[in-house]
Amino acid sequence: MQRDLVGYGRNVPRIQWPGGAKIAVSLVVNYEEGAEYSIADGDSHHETNSEVPSPVPAGDRDLNNESFFEYGSRVGVWRLLNMFDKYKVNSTFFCCALALERNPDVASEVVKRGHEVCGHGYRWEEYHLMVEEDERDAIRKTVASLQQTTGQRPVGWFTRYGPSLNTRHLVAEEGGFIYDSAGLNDDLPYYDSVNGKPWLVVPYSMETNDARFWRGGLVSISGFYEYLKDTFDCLYEEGQTHPKMMSVGLHCRIAGRPARSRAVERFLQYAQSFEGVWFARRDEIARWWLENYPAP
Repeated sequence: MQRDLVGYGRNVPRIQWPGGAKIAVSLVVNYEEGAEYSIADGDSHHETNSEVPSPVPAGDRDLNNESFFEYGSRVGVWRLLNMFDKYKVNSTFFCCALALERNPDVASEVVKRGHEVCGHGYRWEEYHLMVEEDERDAIRKTVASLQQTTGQRPVGWFTRYGPSLNTRHLVAEEGGFIYDSAGLNDDLPYYDSVNGKPWLVVPYSMETNDARFWRGGLVSISGFYEYLKDTFDCLYEEGQTHPKMMSVGLHCRIAGRPARSRAVERFLQYAQSFEGVWFARRDEIARWWLENYPAP
């Protein structure tokens, strides 16, 4: 994976989304609860990503932290799924395979309600520390598990903890994938080159992302809404001449909480008040791009 500091530059493509939409809004739910680091699962340390700093020694179970995650799979995911039903929008679920193995009701409902299953690793393994063959095995294990629990073969990939130098070519070579989201570097899909062949990247975002409540200094519910709104306003305005894409990253244990869910709901209400907004799954965006804007 070579760096590209130029991208589209001044030559931003003048593309068309379905129905002449000015902006494609991609809602992403990271479904990870039960796949995080856990002493109970044999890891050497417990998960440290949490609502509050953990006073528990790394080698002991942190029951409070485990409960924070459990809220996401017990309550938060259903709140988000019901909200998406209410506003008739589909999303992409970045799915850790082990998390869905441990909650088969969610696995079936995600597909039943029209959402995309995207590979997010088997669990919170740090693929950037793996040798190539171990990472290849982990990707295959994830695919097999997600097919078993959801009945849907993932066509997209986003590695938890970040990609390795091998991730993109392993995903491209695996067969069955059509895109990855291992890029935070654009407001539109773009092509990379893998083994001399074009490969589609549908970029993601860590800034329009509720993870900032836990590790990004975001505290205010209204602040999250305003950040989403202002991002939308900017991209929608630019989209009048050069349609754009906006990613919104959510987590069941974070945005699935009552107050934070209100920020997401207010954003959906706001965005749906405009003409020319396409709420799309990432596989829909990828297929549209591949069909209408094939690599040269």
